[in-house]
Amino acid sequence: MQKCRRFSLYFNIKRYLCNMKRSYIWLICLLVCIAFIALLYLQGSYANTMVKMREEQFNENVWRSLDQASRELEKAETYRYLQSVLSEHESEKREEIVIPDSFRVPHHLLPLDTISPTAAGMTFGSIGMNKYNRMAETISNLQRQVREAYIYEQGVLDEVILAVMYTASEQRFQDRLNPAVLDGFLRNALQGNGITLPFHFIVYTSDGREVYRCEDYTEVDDDTDSYQQTLFRSDPMGQMGTVVIHFPDQKQYIRGIASYVAPAMGFTIILLITSLITIYLIVRQKRISEMKNDFVHNMTHEFKTPISTISIAAQMLADKSISKSEATYERLGGVITSETRRLRYQVEKVLQMSLFDNNNIALKMQELDANEIIGNVVDTFSLKVTQSGGTLDMKVEAYNPFINADEMHFTNIIFNLLDNAFKYRREDEPLAIQVHTYNQGDTHFCISISDNGIGIAKDNLKRIFDKFYRVHTGDQHNVKGFGLGLAYVQKMVELHQGTIKASSELGKGTKFTITLPLSL
Repeated sequence: MQKCRRFSLYFNIKRYLCNMKRSYIWLICLLVCIAFIALLYLQGSYANTMVKMREEQFNENVWRSLDQASRELEKAETYRYLQSVLSEHESEKREEIVIPDSFRVPHHLLPLDTISPTAAGMTFGSIGMNKYNRMAETISNLQRQVREAYIYEQGVLDEVILAVMYTASEQRFQDRLNPAVLDGFLRNALQGNGITLPFHFIVYTSDGREVYRCEDYTEVDDDTDSYQQTLFRSDPMGQMGTVVIHFPDQKQYIRGIASYVAPAMGFTIILLITSLITIYLIVRQKRISEMKNDFVHNMTHEFKTPISTISIAAQMLADKSISKSEATYERLGGVITSETRRLRYQVEKVLQMSLFDNNNIALKMQELDANEIIGNVVDTFSLKVTQSGGTLDMKVEAYNPFINADEMHFTNIIFNLLDNAFKYRREDEPLAIQVHTYNQGDTHFCISISDNGIGIAKDNLKRIFDKFYRVHTGDQHNVKGFGLGLAYVQKMVELHQGTIKASSELGKGTKFTITLPLSL
């Protein structure tokens, strides 16, 4: 009893340590995922910020370029009109400009800075100080009159220029606009602000009438921004115009900045996937290692019992002190034969799985009556079930039981499933196994084998077909095996072009369903 308790305690501690290691692995996996997701988020935020900054810079450069082009257009239009006005008056006779007498400076009333020191000394000596003072006052008054006249003439000139500009604005907007000049100003202004993208523009009057459209103009998409600028802003409202410009490649240009971040994000995703695959392989390898260790332990127990039995039987045969009758020899020979067959069966299982892994198995396919073969296996196995106090019933509903299969391996499939139901029976209730055959349409033959055994937990159900995997039965260690039976069954069903499914409920039983194609 104490030995069993110690073994149970050891088993629980071992399971706890395995679960703890798995929790560490999942914690590392979670931390790696969080780190990579945070890195991807930072890279995405950085790329988004760069795109926004580039978009703002692009918009600012476009607005600055449109303002510059509008000013240059106004200057060019004013200069052109002034040239036309001057050219019209070049042929006319110019009137002589007569300077009024009040603006003529007497020769003897020159400014002080034009009188040489020698002359000044002679003057002071000849006419005296009083006379020189009166002359300086006269010169100062004359200079003030000249300055006032200059200011007046400048105001007149400004009025003339404004009148010229107003006269120019009286022309029609379309007559004043030169599309080629506007296109040149726009191109130069954009290139001066670092924008070399191709652009399309269209010009409207103040009332919305189209004046000009560039030859390669394309309509504006919903996701493309357009920019507009007023032309001849100093003119009356009716004489103004509007230019609307857009860039077909604007979105690609702005989002192109994110192409520098995209490779880094791509490599980060690759690293994330690689890390997850690596962790998955580590966990899988750890699980396979644990299953192989269990396999070695189980194989040791499975081989130890028949070897011990054969050894004892051989010793009894060799012991001359024991009297042996004909019945004794027959009984010992039967024990040796039975245990040898058992060893050969276990070795065959291992060898078969090795052949399956290398895809070296060769099936002898032939048309078989599945109902008949299953019935023979059930008749043979029912004796074992009956001796344990259980029942094994078969329900035949398949009207077309003919399939192409390897007789030996198909028999082993049914036998393994029945043996699996027998091994995992409940101790508190008699075993009840149901075998049911039926057709699925006119194309498939189906076999279901259900029992009322201990059942399989949902977490373990998806792994029961893995090699070396055996469902933990808690403190019960009466179930022997290598964990190869169900793996063998699944492999053979697949080689027969069929499918196998398992459904189970813990404490209530398990059901296996095999579907195989009919022989055509």
